[in-house]
Parts: sequence; C-alpha cells; structure tokens
Amino acid sequence: MKGLRRRDLAVAAATGALVAGLATTARAATEAEALDALAKAKGFAGFGSCMGGGAEDFASSFNDAGVRAIHQRECGILVCENETKWVALRPNPAEYSFYLADRMVDWALTNNMQMRGHTLLWQKTQYFPKWLVNYDFGARPAAEAERLLREHITTVCRHFGTRIFTYDVVNETVDEVTGETRQTPFTRYLGDNTIDICFDAAHAAAPHAKLVYNDYMGWGPASARHRDGVLKLLARLKANKAPVHLLGVQSHIGPGTNVESQGPNTFNAADQAAWKQFLDAVVAMDLRLALTEFDVSERGTPSGIPERDGFMADLARRYLDFMFAYRQTDYLMAWGMMDHYSWLQNFGGKRPDGMLKRPSLYDDNYQAKPLRQAIAAAFRNAPPRA
Repeated sequence: MKGLRRRDLAVAAATGALVAGLATTARAATEAEALDALAKAKGFAGFGSCMGGGAEDFASSFNDAGVRAIHQRECGILVCENETKWVALRPNPAEYSFYLADRMVDWALTNNMQMRGHTLLWQKTQYFPKWLVNYDFGARPAAEAERLLREHITTVCRHFGTRIFTYDVVNETVDEVTGETRQTPFTRYLGDNTIDICFDAAHAAAPHAKLVYNDYMGWGPASARHRDGVLKLLARLKANKAPVHLLGVQSHIGPGTNVESQGPNTFNAADQAAWKQFLDAVVAMDLRLALTEFDVSERGTPSGIPERDGFMADLARRYLDFMFAYRQTDYLMAWGMMDHYSWLQNFGGKRPDGMLKRPSLYDDNYQAKPLRQAIAAAFRNAPPRA
C-alpha cells in the first residue's frame, strides 16, 4: 500500500507538473499573440489604446475591470481619452487637477505600459474650458497668451516627467474646410506662432519626449485642403526648426466618420494614390508616423453582424497593410478597445436599425471580433521597422 501510495503521489506530482507546464506554455503563447507583442516583434514601438470617458464622466471605461483586463492582455501603450486635456486638468486659471490622469498613468506603469500624452493643446475653442474661452488677456494680450500657454504646457510636462514618453503637442489646428489655422483665443493674439510656442515649451519641459502634431485628415477628395494645410503647417514648423518629430494620423476610418468621408469608403486605387502622395511628402520632411486614434466607422453597413464585421475588418486590413508598408510608422493606437465605450456610439446619431455600433476590437460582451484579427494579421504581414 505504501508503495502504491508513493507511486500515486509521484503520478499526481508528474501530472500536476505537466498541467502547470501546459498552462505556462499556453500563457506564453497567448502573450506572444497579444497585439503589442506582434507589433514589437516587427520593431514597432508597440500597440495600445485609449481609456477614459466623455466630458461628463472622464474615467468611465477605466472603471470597467473587463476593459482593464483587455488592455493588460493586448496593450503596451496607454493614452487617456480626456483626462490629460485642458478641460480635465484646469478647472480654473489658478488650479490643476491631476487626480484622474495620475491614477491612469500610475496604473499603466504598474502594468508595464508606456504612456502617451493627449493633448497639450486641442486647438478647437469648443473644447476649451469655459473660463479659457472668456479669459481676460489684459493690456498686453499677446504676452499674457504666451505666458498662459507656456505655463500650462510646462506644468503638465513637468508633473508627469518621464512617465509620459510622447505627447500630442497640438491637436487638430488645421481647419478641414479652409486648410488654414483655426482661430482661437490664442491665435487671436499669437497667430500661427501659437503652434511654434507649444512645441518649444513641450521640448523645454520634456526633452526626452517624442513630440507629435495630431490631426484627422483623410484621403478623400473633400480632404485635399486639409491635407495641404497639414503639409503647409509641418513645412513651416520644420523651416522654423520646431522640435516636431511625428505626424499623428488619427485614422478614424470608415464611411461617415466625419464630414470628409461621407458615403462608401473603399480605399481603392484612387484613394491610395492621393494618400500616398500626402504621406510621401510627410516622410520626406524626415518625420515619422503614428496611427494615434484608430477605429472603423460603419455608416451604411448591413444590420447583419457577420457582414458588418467582415466589411470593417477588410477595410482595416487593407488600410493597415498600406500604412505599415511605411517603415516610418512607429505604433498603432486604437481609440478604445470595446464597442460599448466608443465615442462613435454618440457621434453622428444612432444606427437606423437601433443596433449598437461595432467600431472597436472587442464587442460589448468583451469578446474579440474580426477587426482584432485583421490588426493581428497586419502586424504579422508588416515589414520590419526602419
């Protein structure tokens, strides 16, 4: 009996070791298949996503344990959707509120994720805090505008220090209709120099950080002025030796995402030719590329989920294959990982059939979708980074 017991114990131990070994192997395989791992295997800086929420509930998706688990499994980079914007950080001219941002930054670093900063200036007045829209710039308005701008950027960058490795310094300053710089309380007194000041202040306060100009220009004919305006801006910044390192290509792709992409969006040969001309001009300025806010809109797509998901995955794969062919493309950031929390649920109205929109990698049951697999395939197919 003792011999049998010893044998049973030995078999049990061996079986336990085998099960543990298989679990470790499975876990390692799963980690190797994570989108961030697939990206880094090809030399990208990584894959990541935003978390956070809307203007009234800044941290809604971050509060969801299921969403945090998806990020832990898939992502190596995190960006706050709203928590590092002026409207969240600056309740009034005299105070800063870093609580919501700090807990997300600390969580990211605890989970071995890098952190992006978004954005030091969102150059649209409708997204300024109300106090800034009505701010009294005094007897020397240009001097006060520059002081306020530099003080904000310096305070934010020094607060986060090296916890943030890259910043969207300026977001969406080019008007998509005119191709010119948007008019805001800052440009009223500083003109185009507003943008130069932002990059100069960010570089001085965060010399380690890669600095990004971020915008949503597209490839369609209606976006030609937008593309030209972005090229004009970048050329001027480079001529002025401003420390701009990357163009952030937001990549809200798909039909009906914004005024530039109404109707079907096939990303066909004509689309690709226009887009290539634009991107070639960007990289010719010795700028790198980052896909900063990726998701797929779906206006006009079928109600059937398999058909819808297939259309969106196919479009995403063709777009990402095209973008990843540029070895200057450094990383991909999804603009949310889960359908339920996507900003697109409240953008452009509901679907006519009343169904939930499906612009993200995971559905409202926390299950991966064909879009996620399309991204994985694009990373596997990508040439190694330069």
